[in-house]
Amino acid sequence: MLYYLFDYLNDVYDLPGAGVFQYITFRASMSVIGALFITMIFGKRIILILRRKQVGETVRNLGLAGENLKAGTPTMGGLIILGGIMIPVLLFARLDNVYVILLLVSTVWMGIIGFIDDYIKVFKKDKKGLRGKFKVLGQVVLGLIVGTTLYFHPEVTIKEKTVNSKIETLTAQIDQGKKPVFGDAKKSIKTTIPFLKNNELDYSKIIEWTGLNGETWGWVVFIPIVIFIITAVSNGANLTDGLDGLATGTSAISAVALGIFAYVSGSIIFADYLNIMYIPNSGEMVVFVAALIGACIGFLWYNTYPAQVFMGDTGSLALGGILATLAIAVRKELLIPIVCGIFLVENLSVVLQVSYFKYTRRKFGEGRRIFLMAPLHHHFQKKGYHEAKIVTRFWIVGIMLAVIAFVTLKIR
Repeated sequence: MLYYLFDYLNDVYDLPGAGVFQYITFRASMSVIGALFITMIFGKRIILILRRKQVGETVRNLGLAGENLKAGTPTMGGLIILGGIMIPVLLFARLDNVYVILLLVSTVWMGIIGFIDDYIKVFKKDKKGLRGKFKVLGQVVLGLIVGTTLYFHPEVTIKEKTVNSKIETLTAQIDQGKKPVFGDAKKSIKTTIPFLKNNELDYSKIIEWTGLNGETWGWVVFIPIVIFIITAVSNGANLTDGLDGLATGTSAISAVALGIFAYVSGSIIFADYLNIMYIPNSGEMVVFVAALIGACIGFLWYNTYPAQVFMGDTGSLALGGILATLAIAVRKELLIPIVCGIFLVENLSVVLQVSYFKYTRRKFGEGRRIFLMAPLHHHFQKKGYHEAKIVTRFWIVGIMLAVIAFVTLKIR
């Protein structure tokens, strides 16, 4: 909203300094500062309210070190994160941008699903919370919304270079003042394949062997892929939220990586230099990502060991949904196994543990386990590692994975 106010003041009254709101970098800076302020200042008040309402965590008696100390710690702290994201975005982002709208919808939608789950656990005293099939249904609906919007919305486009030779490039640069030359904006469902030279995959080509027109029926492939990604990443974030600060810090690291991808993809200069797809208007997502990073870091003030509050499913499902939507929007969903590698490993550890247990029970009459406990962070707890050490090391691995993701921009 402030963007439109200062844009008006700049155009009508030529107010000194008002034009600075035109710059994404300035608004992103204000967004991260605003998110930090909201989460750190108002977070304490929200925690006190949650304590008064007796919104405490129920311990499952898993035999983990320090488990009893967590009993009664306020949960549903994801409300702090959601507030820290939503308010700065509404203030500093362009609200007519389709990508920002989509990210806001993802935040609210998954936040509501997580809130319902936490509400059932806390106030209805049902430890199972919202039934799994309803969670998945909510994730599928969000996937349909995101996939349909990205496929059909007229403002979701890309631009590709049109010059094929050095001479043509030089001539075009002279004619256009050394500005990179890209073609007209067009609808496309291309995505980036990491580590390959000609690193673009067009989903519409996947169904051409069936005889269907890929440009018309590409959504048949694209939308199910989007649904799968959103479901997988949001569940991965949910499973990762088991130690103080683990999901929060990991999400912030992933958000930094995706935020950089959004910035370079939305800049015609960087897109030309890095030889990547130029996605018009995608740079506005940087303002949203800045709020996400600020909210996560601010929440860590209260969520690091020993945690004063837990985010609950209200926060974890929302963070996963946001990161998945962001990755798809910047055409970097195939980098999710790297950027969100911690979520992936946590997810796989549960899948492998459950599958192997069921298989050995059928074959040998008793279930056997691969890990001492799943998700993976609990395995290390069982091995005797301190919770803070596990979290810090997972963060370090997350940073390494983010750096590897950056490297894919140049290594092909």
